[in-house]
Amino acid sequence: MPDPRSTHQNKASRLRRWFEPTLLVVTTSGSLVGVGAWAVGAPGIADAVWMATTAAAIVPALVWMVLALWQGRTGVDLIAVLSLGGTLAVHEYLAGALIAVMLASGQTLDSAAQRRASHDLHALLEHAPRIAHRRAKGAIENVSADEVRVGDLLLVAPGEVVPVDGRVGSDPALLDESVLTGESAHVERGPGDTVRSGVVNAGTAFELVADARAQESTYAGIVRLAEQASVERAPVVRLADRYATWFLPLTLLLAGSSWLITGSPVGAVAVLVVATPCPLLLAVPVAVVSGMSRASRAGVIIRDGTALENLGRATTAVMDKTGTLTAGHPAVLDVINAPAIEATEVLRLAASLDQASPHVLAEAIVGHARRLQLVLSQPRDASEQPGRGMSGIVEGDRIEVGKLALPESRPRWIDTTLNRAMLDAAAIAWVSREGELVGAVLLRDPVRRDAPRTLRRLREAGLRRLVMLTGDRLEPAREVATVLGLDGVHAEQSPAEKIASVREESRSATTIMVGDGVNDAPALAAATVGIAMGARGSTASSEAADVVLTADRLDPLAEAMSIARRARGIAVQSAAVGMSLSLLAMGIAVAGLLQPAAGALLQEGIDVAVILNALRALRGHDRGERTVPPATQDLLHHFASEQNELRETLHLIRDTADLISGNSRSTNVLAALRRTGEFLDQRLVPHERAEETQLYPALAAALGGAEATATMSRMHAEIDRLSARIRSHLNLAETRRHIGDDQVEDLLATLYGLHTVLLLHFTQEEESYFALAETDQGPLSPEAPRHAR
Repeated sequence: MPDPRSTHQNKASRLRRWFEPTLLVVTTSGSLVGVGAWAVGAPGIADAVWMATTAAAIVPALVWMVLALWQGRTGVDLIAVLSLGGTLAVHEYLAGALIAVMLASGQTLDSAAQRRASHDLHALLEHAPRIAHRRAKGAIENVSADEVRVGDLLLVAPGEVVPVDGRVGSDPALLDESVLTGESAHVERGPGDTVRSGVVNAGTAFELVADARAQESTYAGIVRLAEQASVERAPVVRLADRYATWFLPLTLLLAGSSWLITGSPVGAVAVLVVATPCPLLLAVPVAVVSGMSRASRAGVIIRDGTALENLGRATTAVMDKTGTLTAGHPAVLDVINAPAIEATEVLRLAASLDQASPHVLAEAIVGHARRLQLVLSQPRDASEQPGRGMSGIVEGDRIEVGKLALPESRPRWIDTTLNRAMLDAAAIAWVSREGELVGAVLLRDPVRRDAPRTLRRLREAGLRRLVMLTGDRLEPAREVATVLGLDGVHAEQSPAEKIASVREESRSATTIMVGDGVNDAPALAAATVGIAMGARGSTASSEAADVVLTADRLDPLAEAMSIARRARGIAVQSAAVGMSLSLLAMGIAVAGLLQPAAGALLQEGIDVAVILNALRALRGHDRGERTVPPATQDLLHHFASEQNELRETLHLIRDTADLISGNSRSTNVLAALRRTGEFLDQRLVPHERAEETQLYPALAAALGGAEATATMSRMHAEIDRLSARIRSHLNLAETRRHIGDDQVEDLLATLYGLHTVLLLHFTQEEESYFALAETDQGPLSPEAPRHAR
């Protein structure tokens, strides 16, 4: 059954939407008819029309006064009633008619502003899925979304909203996730992939296996936040209400003083007329709600006005590591092989077996192998031992992947793997065939590509201290903190310790906490402002948070902070300017220099101007960043894709150097140097030169000049120089048919130097340029994994 309170609220809203414009038409028409009658020499008719217009506004003014008192706003609506009654009492009918027009126009303007400001929040509610098509006994039945249970098989038709969280069935799905993420590009989800409620089916019909009920799904949590966001009020609004508590007695005192000074009640009425600030006080919540609406369009749902105000004055940010500053899931960092086997074969064997495992590390290995288009075999007799890993038959051989026992007499490549894992804080998945170790896969949770740039913007938005809070080990936490330039690290924290750390930070500054997991929920609640990565975060963290980021990226937070600061400033500005102008006009009226009719016109202008000023919070503002045009966006996508492919082969340079340091005279070493030369000449150098001639000029135009790309252009020159040096060494070695002893030292320095320069250059481009592309954020990893040696 529908909620009776909701039904009454909807009826009242419809009535208000109809009544207020009608009252505005009536009062405006009455005022103009009176002016016409006065102009043709019929002052008696003019006064009668103006008096009727004034009387028509008194009853609505009384209703608004009662509603204001009911909502906790004291006094100012009483001034409106007194001014209307006062104009009738002293026969200032024109002033009364103008006040009536002022009240009607102010209420109409405010209602329109509130509807516009709340549009994005209400759009979420209207978008909420209500119907689901459930397969049952060979037929499809239409049921309410609330009736869907976990495990139900649903059919999502083209153009429909996904009703619950679930997994794609046998056929892939093409989805529009812009409602949740703000990303305009459609996303394809394959069989078994997770789909969140609220997204729209942009392709053909697909089957969905429900993983949650509608009330527990992603969109339901966002809707609950939106419902609260539309009704909560901020402290800055209550400041306006408190202003009314002293403004009313001051107004009455000044009105009485005017009566005493001028000896006429007309002066007192003039004071009451210019002190009628109903729309003025409504300008403050308009600014707050406008800011919340603006933030929602940027992919940030703010629970209430209090959160908006606190977000706008925060100076410290505490951030969880996993899923917030890092990708939240492991990625393959490197594949290391024994001498008798290729790295691609190690990865293929491990991925073939791990197809039978639901473990998060196994998913990362299988996903990486599939992205490299490796042909995987189906495993047999696969089993998983908790804490050890997978075991099974692949192509007739017993394969094991996971934590395996190391031989007492370890070959060099195993020590290399252990050292690399220690230095990179990576997990190791050892791979064995028929009981013999043949390789290892290193995995690590990479830093998010958008994190460095977002943290810089957060500092620009006013944050002075950035702290990481994580339950992870200290070593990987410190490495991430170093890469991102954080001010502090709290590692190996339990949920209770996280709360203590957040409270400690909150004691010295207004603090925001950003997290996405269930274990972050208590810390989010303890912070001044809790912020949840709601796109894939837990329901617990979203419910505990004051702010939810609907996109799986950090940069909307920096945008939201800028919006919050601006909205708060506009709200305070609106209140201060309106109060000052009203007090100035009241002072003039006390001296008898302002007649009621002129005062009504003046107050009308003040109120409308201040409300229009509050509506500025709806609009965007210049953050100092330039918009990247579509043509440049296309170039960014193209070169980012090329660079990702280059990362996959970048290991050739370092591998060649490793071989040279072992035995420079080997024929395999010269062949490796040949492959490296071909990679440089045919792929890397052409890519860098194309960036220099195509991408960088376009970026310079978008970013404000060639200085924006000058440093990176210098890197291109260094890459070209080192590549030419390697080419010279290769030509000399080809003449000799081997690498000479006199070449080894310089060749090693050049190869290792080029590898380091490329890693730095790629990372800087991804962070500074490719992060500007309107696309899903990938990880900011120090090196792409090796898949061939």
